[in-house]
Amino acid sequence: MRYAEEVSRESLERNQIWVYAAGLLLGAVLGLALPGPGSSLEVLIYPVLGVLLYATFLQVPFRELRRSFAHGRYMAAALTLNFLVVPAVAWLLARLAPQDPAVLLGVYLVLLTPCIDYVIVFAGIGGGEDRLVLASTPALMLLQMLLLPLYLWLFMGAELVAAVEVGPFLEAFLLLIALPLGLALLTERWAKRNRTGERWADAIGWLPVPFMALTLLVVVASQLPKIGDSLGRVVGVVPVYVAFLAVMAVVGVAVARAFGLATKEGRALVFTGATRNSLVVLPLALALPAAFDLTPAVVVTQTLVELAGLLVYVRLVPAWLVPGEAT
Repeated sequence: MRYAEEVSRESLERNQIWVYAAGLLLGAVLGLALPGPGSSLEVLIYPVLGVLLYATFLQVPFRELRRSFAHGRYMAAALTLNFLVVPAVAWLLARLAPQDPAVLLGVYLVLLTPCIDYVIVFAGIGGGEDRLVLASTPALMLLQMLLLPLYLWLFMGAELVAAVEVGPFLEAFLLLIALPLGLALLTERWAKRNRTGERWADAIGWLPVPFMALTLLVVVASQLPKIGDSLGRVVGVVPVYVAFLAVMAVVGVAVARAFGLATKEGRALVFTGATRNSLVVLPLALALPAAFDLTPAVVVTQTLVELAGLLVYVRLVPAWLVPGEAT
């Protein structure tokens, strides 16, 4: 019975992109055909996101943070790629985006934060060492939260950052990042010491895929009617996100070679450099003042482009970018 459950859960994760596509399609239909009811779904964003992020954080092995640094060469490559190389790439590519503060902030929010959830599954599908990706997630999560304000200040200037109201921003961070993260840490400790806690954690492990699809549905349905005449500015970021995937494929391979990574390690590195943390930073985008109404749509657009790009990555990475028998 347990084997059947694990197989079903693995099947759900491996086919997650189609589940997300269904959520996106239904959200788009609701947003376009029924803009009134679609917009009213905005009240569900925080509750749905809260559950999603709790379930996502629970999959991150924070108690193994120290152990993750035992894989020194891969960790050094992942941190170099995500926090030194990616910011430079993001800054250069942002020159191609519409030079609107709301658009640029969305681009920077999402491109400067490495993914910590479905990258693990897709790295495995693409022939990468998914255990290394999993082990690196605590460090990636903590560092991106620490470094994101610094990069925004460097790239967008102190005046623009100062214009962001601190109250709603802090509220979103506490309710949708700090609280789910704290609950995940407590649950992890509970599961380690108690059989009931372990069963609870196992049950929550089923939630990330369906709740991410539900989140995409709710966000797209509620935000699409708000875009209105600004659709051109939102669509204008699509080439930036496509270019990011293309550039990071090449850059990821170069960094993997520079650090002398093995085949499966190199593949994992390419995935962690290309995938971004859109739904974790989405609460921060939603908490911005009215002048930044387009920012959440800009963030979500990256998710749409990335999910399509991952279909290419899972074939391109093992076949062309980092070929050879993995040992």
